Amino acid sequence: MLELGGQQPAAADDLIKDSGDATFMQDVVEVSKTIPVIVDFWAPWCGPCKTLGPALEAAVTALGGRVKMVKIDVDQNQGIAGQLQIQSIPTVYAFFNGQPVDGFQGNLPPSEIEAFVTKIADLAGPEDNGLDDAVEAAEAMLAEGEAADAVETFAAILEEDEMHAGAAGGLIRSYLAMDDVAQAEAVLNGVPAEIHDASEIEAARAAVELAKQAADAGPVAELTAAVEADENDHQARLDLATALHAAGDTEGAVDQLLDLFRRDRDWNDGAAKAQLFTIFDALKPTDPVVLNGRRKLSSMIFA
Repeated sequence: MLELGGQQPAAADDLIKDSGDATFMQDVVEVSKTIPVIVDFWAPWCGPCKTLGPALEAAVTALGGRVKMVKIDVDQNQGIAGQLQIQSIPTVYAFFNGQPVDGFQGNLPPSEIEAFVTKIADLAGPEDNGLDDAVEAAEAMLAEGEAADAVETFAAILEEDEMHAGAAGGLIRSYLAMDDVAQAEAVLNGVPAEIHDASEIEAARAAVELAKQAADAGPVAELTAAVEADENDHQARLDLATALHAAGDTEGAVDQLLDLFRRDRDWNDGAAKAQLFTIFDALKPTDPVVLNGRRKLSSMIFA
């Protein structure tokens, strides 16, 4: 295994725990002297708590040990709830260096929850970017055609931090570069639930789907002839787009899908738009093909 210098992520049962009146000082105040602790005050009857709690847990887990979380049922622990003047739930407090440093009441959108948890984690200092540097190096290997070396590096990063979405996405794309679709799909299926919806995983998922389509793609010349013979043969045009993408002509594939959308946007349950988004998701957001394709698609949607 490559030595990347990162810390092993803490186990979930060490990151998140239940506490109460008797153990609050130990679980929150003392622990916060070395690592930030987020305290979630909740109750079983509280509807918003059932949404906020899991979202907080996911955000805490994703940071791999940079912050911890303690859950306190206010019905069962009215002593500490009274001391901290908890008047409504859910209420969230963050502790660091033995003192409350931040907090909020009520529910928040997922993006704001993630931002709050990251802000609290940063109180102890910014995250070591050693693994991120390693991901960047592996991406360079992949771009230079050294897919096997990239696989080794991405895999080593994941041994250090299985929650690193960038490494997981890179490993999947590296296997695709080696034409090993089965292994790429196996890695994708094994991605931890906490990072399942990360942008890097979404991009890799789209790339896997396109690779599977490529295996069944027909001959470009024959499909081009079919479209030229009948410009309203929507299935032939969709198949041509798939074949063009499989042949490496992503821009040509997007053009055919945009033409299909222009002709009949609702055909086959909106297949043209769905395929366009799959291609866009597999590319970087700043890719000219994505930027031009999205602009043209938007102009047709809102025309």
